[in-house]
Amino acid sequence: MGAGARTGVSPGPGLELAYGPNRGSYRGRDSNPWPRGPRGARRGRKRSAVPGRAVLAAARSRTMLLARSLRAAAAAALRPPLPAPRRPLSSAARRALLPPPAAAAPALARSLWQLGGGAGRTALLRPRRGSAGRVSCGCGGLHTEGDKAFAQFLTDEIQEEKKIQKHKSLPKVSGGWELEVHGTEAKLVRKIAGEKITVTFNINNSIPPSAEDDTQEQQKPDEQEPELTSTPNFVVEVIKDDTKQTLVLDCHFPEDEIGHEGEEESDIFTIREVSFQPTGEADWKDTNYTLNTDSLDWALYDHLMDFLADRGVDNTFADELIELSTALEHQEYIKFLEDLKSFVKCQ
Repeated sequence: MGAGARTGVSPGPGLELAYGPNRGSYRGRDSNPWPRGPRGARRGRKRSAVPGRAVLAAARSRTMLLARSLRAAAAAALRPPLPAPRRPLSSAARRALLPPPAAAAPALARSLWQLGGGAGRTALLRPRRGSAGRVSCGCGGLHTEGDKAFAQFLTDEIQEEKKIQKHKSLPKVSGGWELEVHGTEAKLVRKIAGEKITVTFNINNSIPPSAEDDTQEQQKPDEQEPELTSTPNFVVEVIKDDTKQTLVLDCHFPEDEIGHEGEEESDIFTIREVSFQPTGEADWKDTNYTLNTDSLDWALYDHLMDFLADRGVDNTFADELIELSTALEHQEYIKFLEDLKSFVKCQ
């Protein structure tokens, strides 16, 4: 579609489409009343007398430079004149003009250390007397009111335990057994007909933990508290003179068998494991075969029990071992309380 169709006017003779500043308008070829001249000015019109932007910017710049020069001149006029250069003083003259040096202040730590002489030094390192919750005895250690009450409690506890102590010395085991005690470990030794039988036990953790709870439920108000009984596991070693192996039987006291004294045929201890170990070696080898009696034939188990009974390890021996272990455990308990009291209380 042409230009004439877009405006609805068809160009006639003498007209042409102008693409100048007024795009889309028609004008005659010779009908322009203001022909263009140089610098875009139109003839027949006078130029405006208003100054251009460049002229205004130049004038403003000159005004600012003049004002800045005037301010600098005024500041220089008000500034005091510089003093005339002086001759430098000698080192002796400078020292004479300086004030005398003041004495250096002592260090803080040293001044605190020197306060009050020797008594002041110890007072700084020791807590004050009458501090809340503390009791001073002069030893330099920490002592509280809780420690004092704890020591008093231990004193009373030791007295009560000594009152109920049955054996002041350890009881002996019948049958020619010799006793060796090393702290909490005890060993019974017996020699018969070319054999050496040793029974070793340790009193640590030898009191059943459930014994106290069961006795409290069954106990009546008027009845006395039952005695604690030590039932340790023990190991029987049978050594023959002409062999290099030792028969080892690990035994223990079942909880349901303890206290059944009326049943004569019932064994109060049982064999748990059986093995052979090298004779004379302190450490046993885990690589040696160990027989667990839970899966053992009853006939073989009965023969093992008879084997021990023939060598003096029977129910009578087990009862005496419990009495010995209980006395040793009570003795070590009292000794522990005394050591604990000495540790808590200042000596």
